[in-house]
Amino acid sequence: MQPSPPTPQVTGARDPFQEPRREDCPWCGSPRLRTRLRASDPLRHRPGTFVLDECRDCDHVFQNPRLTAEGLAFYHRDFYERHLEEFAGRVLSARAVRRRHRAAAYALSALRDPESWLDVGTGHARFPEAAKEFFPYTSFDGLDPTARVEQALLEGRVEEAHRGYLTTPGMAHRLRSRYDVLSMFHHLEHAPDPRAELRAALTALRPGGYLVVEVPDPGCAFATLLGRWWLPHGQPRHLHLLPLANLRAELETLGCTILVTDRKAPHVPYDLSAALALPLASVPSFLRAMAAPVIDVAAILDHTLAPLFRRTFFSNAYRIVARKEVGAVT
Repeated sequence: MQPSPPTPQVTGARDPFQEPRREDCPWCGSPRLRTRLRASDPLRHRPGTFVLDECRDCDHVFQNPRLTAEGLAFYHRDFYERHLEEFAGRVLSARAVRRRHRAAAYALSALRDPESWLDVGTGHARFPEAAKEFFPYTSFDGLDPTARVEQALLEGRVEEAHRGYLTTPGMAHRLRSRYDVLSMFHHLEHAPDPRAELRAALTALRPGGYLVVEVPDPGCAFATLLGRWWLPHGQPRHLHLLPLANLRAELETLGCTILVTDRKAPHVPYDLSAALALPLASVPSFLRAMAAPVIDVAAILDHTLAPLFRRTFFSNAYRIVARKEVGAVT
């Protein structure tokens, strides 16, 4: 059994796991920032506090100070991914996850039959697995910063596995103009530089190809009501939360045509149940068992009220489908 890596001491800008604190917005450059959230790691309860700042001008939300590459790698280690997936399994059943992936694939089935598709941030490649039902002649590849994508390759859920980010040195060049569709389901919030990741995504797409981006909505009313216990705040792993208007404008600036904007279907019904389960993530199992009936009631409320939440500012995610036009910036 290999020893666990040392715990980072998250104390401020001098810490090797954190960059210096920014005094301006990384999206629009405005110095008008406010602190949106201060939170510790809710899953592993390691020392330190993480801060999310929000720009008063463009509403972009970002981790400040941001994790360094070393810090991000630390929190992406497989042992953390396993812990996160165990927690997610208590909030959303495997059946619910499969149903959500299948619904997303069905919603995209109006796209003309693509020859090749890259799913970025694919994890275990559950979306490509579900999408093959609707795109039986499409070749699905996966890209992810963790070893999960390599396991997905071994188990036949993707045909090629790429480890890293689109902005990993050499990655965009290797994947240039290879794909008809590129999807990012809850990936962009993990990217150190979302703008660079979007440009690299367009580099990997052929002209006329489609980019599918689904991300948490920082404007969700639950974010204000639940604070540190709103699961999509995702500290310390979520580095950026992008408002819909900002992402639309960026894609249009890069030369894309927005085809679909959806704030209903991407909503994941877990806000209330996750807010109750997060504080219990590291307590003894008998305490979690005692609280299970309350979490079950919250989960029922999440699903019962989901049709209403999807049509209001309680929707917790949105999806954009854009087409890369000839001459788009890459």
